[in-house]
Amino acid sequence: MSDRRDVPVYLFTGFLEAGKTKFIQETLEDRRFCNGERTLLLVCEEGEEEYEPDRFADRSVFLRTLEDQSELTPEHLTALLKETRAERVVIEYNGMWMLDQLYGAMPEGWMVYQEFLFADATTFLSYNANMRQLVYDKLKSCELVVFNRFRPDMDRMAFHKIVRGASRRSDIAYEMANGKVEYDDIEDPLPFDINAPVIEIGDDDFALWYRDMSEEPKNYEGKTVRFKCRALQRKKLPPHTFVVGRHVMTCCVEDIQFAGLACQKDDVSDITDESWIILKAEIHFKFSRAYGKKGPVLTYLSHELCEPPAQPVATFY
Repeated sequence: MSDRRDVPVYLFTGFLEAGKTKFIQETLEDRRFCNGERTLLLVCEEGEEEYEPDRFADRSVFLRTLEDQSELTPEHLTALLKETRAERVVIEYNGMWMLDQLYGAMPEGWMVYQEFLFADATTFLSYNANMRQLVYDKLKSCELVVFNRFRPDMDRMAFHKIVRGASRRSDIAYEMANGKVEYDDIEDPLPFDINAPVIEIGDDDFALWYRDMSEEPKNYEGKTVRFKCRALQRKKLPPHTFVVGRHVMTCCVEDIQFAGLACQKDDVSDITDESWIILKAEIHFKFSRAYGKKGPVLTYLSHELCEPPAQPVATFY
């Protein structure tokens, strides 16, 4: 019998002076959360505000500090959990460290239950302009983004667009200087009609469509789409199959990747490798040898040659 047990992880991300420490402190002072369950509090950066353990609701919280990224290893985290005999983990993560390093270091059984991002509204736009990769890294998987120190004269749409460029699922909250919290209510209608007989994907909307299709496959099963893409012929593909797609940039030049889809056609001899085409096809989610797993497979209906889009690399904004 395995002695492995699941360990819930509550992850708080953001940059220095963004309000993470204050929120975690208040959470651990609340008896509804801090109710005797042994908690390992991992602090990965030290700001001006320090924790006050004497004010925690009980003595079940064990604070440990990670001074360097080299300490993020499964062995070290397992040792800390064993030492404290903690049943759950709260992490205040260093905003300058990439999340993949944490995910790769989490021991077996550690599961992120909730992930929150705290950002200082007065500096967030500057961080995004100068360190887009780090900002995107923290936005892509969080459930809630809290913009604190928000002022009435600030443009919510500017913040909203940055968050939605990374995730359509994150909730967004704006905390004013007086402590009042208002939630984002800006609607995000898709820029294409998924209920149309043929879903027309604009040149600027490919990245958004590709992500939405990946996240909500049920909305696209059996649907017909028409979009501009590059066609690729590859010898290793299954018979009667070619690949279509576009390069997509999620946050910066370094992470540009080709977002490809398998397309099935009885005769692929008229598909020119590396050509730009406008493809009309039907989507079905099923196993494909092109992926080695289940995924979106296009059934070819028609195509026509075309010029590349004005911006060949698709983006989310």
